[in-house]
Amino acid sequence: MRYLPHTEEDVAEMLRVIGASSLEELFSTIPEDCRRKGDLSLPGPVTEWELNDLMAVLAKTMAVAPEYKVFLGAGSYHHFIPATVSYLLGRSEFSTSYTPYQPEISQGTLQAIFEYQTFIARLLGMDVANASLYDGASALAEALLMAARVSGFKKVALSSLIHPQYRLVVRTYLEPAGFEIVELPLTSCGRTELTGLKTIEGLAAVAVQSPNFAGCMEDLGSVASLAHDAGALLVASFTEPLAFGLYKSPGALGADICCGEGQSFGIPQSYGGPGLGMFASCKRYLRSMPGRLVGRTEDRDGKSGFVLTLATREQHIRREKATSNICTNSGLCAVTSAMYMASLGGSGLRELARLNYDKSEYLKKELRKAGFAIPFSVPTFNEFVVELPPGSDAVYQRLLDRKLVAGLPLASFYSGMENRYLLCVTETKTKNDMDELVNLLRADCNI
Repeated sequence: MRYLPHTEEDVAEMLRVIGASSLEELFSTIPEDCRRKGDLSLPGPVTEWELNDLMAVLAKTMAVAPEYKVFLGAGSYHHFIPATVSYLLGRSEFSTSYTPYQPEISQGTLQAIFEYQTFIARLLGMDVANASLYDGASALAEALLMAARVSGFKKVALSSLIHPQYRLVVRTYLEPAGFEIVELPLTSCGRTELTGLKTIEGLAAVAVQSPNFAGCMEDLGSVASLAHDAGALLVASFTEPLAFGLYKSPGALGADICCGEGQSFGIPQSYGGPGLGMFASCKRYLRSMPGRLVGRTEDRDGKSGFVLTLATREQHIRREKATSNICTNSGLCAVTSAMYMASLGGSGLRELARLNYDKSEYLKKELRKAGFAIPFSVPTFNEFVVELPPGSDAVYQRLLDRKLVAGLPLASFYSGMENRYLLCVTETKTKNDMDELVNLLRADCNI
């Protein structure tokens, strides 16, 4: 069966229009050694049962097989997912539903998204939340664009301790549009250096992440005061929303816009995707929010119903009034996170957050006892930085050969971070797992 509908004449005509001599020329920017020279080595036709056996064999060869112990977070977190989430998500009402353009026949989906918005607003301490965006990185970029619309300025201050990939996405969004991005350095204690804010004029927003990329909790209250004194909005970003089951919410500490990644809430890591962009704001900035928002209303007979209250893209309103080119929300992922939060409840969320914190603190304490340095003393949640002796690259590789991933090396992200690693501990790690990590590090580092 042919899957490509284009004839040779069609292909030749398209190449002529774009000025390419051949299909190979289209891939000229890809280095030769990165291109496949021959055909894929695929097996012949097999039965469904034979295919299942083959996939099981292939799965055992992957680096994330169950026998690996992975102490890695950095924006993607391994949490247990309640069976209720998997069961409910498999129901066809959710798994086959499309974006609810016709609210009169999409009441179930709209109600689920409304519940999601309610949970997010409460979790983040904000007045209103939208129906989700693509992921945490694009949510941060959209938040900064929103701050620029509100303030009228095109300059933003970005903490260097925001996830490096998020900062790259922000630059991709903002720099072509003529924005000026000021990066705020990090301090020796693992937080963002904020003293320079007092000298920056025409600032639309100050963006920080808490917990930040070093695992440290930022002093959001102080950041909010400095940002507001400078006439800017505080954009509070995050990659681990579970932290707000234990720590004060960004809204309670003065954030104007709060955004981040919601993968932790019931969404498998799945090799990096899909994700969920959580986004919430103060009510006074409601009409500048990107994306869409589901609201609750009554029909003429007094019956309760749900509608798309705001849909701020150009398909719905005048192009010049559109706040974003975001075309849809991560609907299924948003509903998944709502199911996860509903399954845990408020007390369950607090208990799980406390468990993550306690396990992380246990590993931190044991590493200190073993003679390793913990360079940052400020509060953390379920991630923290440990410093190993010089030559730790070889130690890291030896542990990897033993099927243990000892965190994320930070040297490639920050200067002065040689021999420093970001470790993550969630409820999925046992005391034996953590003790094994400490003992192997001590033995390999000759401490």
